[in-house]
Amino acid sequence: MDPDWNDSQPIYRQLRARVVAMILDGELKEGDPLPSVRNVATETRVNPLTVLKAYQQLADDGLVEKRRGRGMFINAGARELLLQGERQRFLAEQWPEIRATIERLGLSADELLVAAPKRAED
Repeated sequence: MDPDWNDSQPIYRQLRARVVAMILDGELKEGDPLPSVRNVATETRVNPLTVLKAYQQLADDGLVEKRRGRGMFINAGARELLLQGERQRFLAEQWPEIRATIERLGLSADELLVAAPKRAED
């Protein structure tokens, strides 16, 4: 995990967002263990309580589960749950602004598709 933090939001939220991104990107899959609190704290140079708070939020959201004496693990269905939430948030918050810009610039669907970079899987 990249230890660069911004001042716009608390570190535990940024840390939570990074774990969410790792789940969405497939770096962490269902059943995978989260890195230990101690390792993440050392790697990112933050207080272990900050890491624990981020992990606790993930647990509260139903994305991970605690296994006593073994750590925290990604729950089954966590990625799908995140995808639903992220899609809804994108459509509600980001898409209206993007659509307005597209309309303002008079771009067509064909122009957008040609200009879009190819994904690695394609």
